[in-house]
Amino acid sequence: MNKMTAIKTDSDKTRAEFDKWFDERFEFKMKEMAENKTPSMAIIATKGTLDWAYPPFILASTAAALGWEVSIFFTFYGLLLLKKDLSDLKVTPVGNPAMPMKMPFGSESFQNINWPIPNAASSVIPGFENLASSLMRQTFKNKGVASIDELRELSLDADVSMHACQMTVDVFGFSENDFIDEVTSYCGAASFLPNAQKSDVTLFI
Repeated sequence: MNKMTAIKTDSDKTRAEFDKWFDERFEFKMKEMAENKTPSMAIIATKGTLDWAYPPFILASTAAALGWEVSIFFTFYGLLLLKKDLSDLKVTPVGNPAMPMKMPFGSESFQNINWPIPNAASSVIPGFENLASSLMRQTFKNKGVASIDELRELSLDADVSMHACQMTVDVFGFSENDFIDEVTSYCGAASFLPNAQKSDVTLFI
């Protein structure tokens, strides 16, 4: 083996050792970063009925309790979930054929009956939405499910950031006084999308 060949062999050996060290170090650092990273979730809430108010707050409060960083963007009818008073949230069976009617009173077997209410009937019976909303609230209470107000408060206590869509506020003629003081910001989609892009989980509700 001549001198030049020996130098090349040593150089290749050093390069191989360096590549091996680098790969092992890189794998270790990536694993370390993954273990230390705080998971994040972005939720886009678009609906403001009683039944659709539950998913964003249940998911947000649960994720926050697990130590995740959570943010919610309330747009269009979802903006109603940021109002100070949530007592007027309603649910309607109209256009929602999957919704069974449950009675929050009577025997257990009676409460377990699904009462299919035809859309045609529910749309013409005066006060039916108020009745359906009242029954749902009472059923949830009987089952130990927290109210929307309680879930929202849990989310806020867990540092979930809540962002109101400024365009929707303007279109619907709201003012900031209509909403809870804890709203993190009034912003547009362009401001929230980068946050959603960086999140580990993004949900459209």
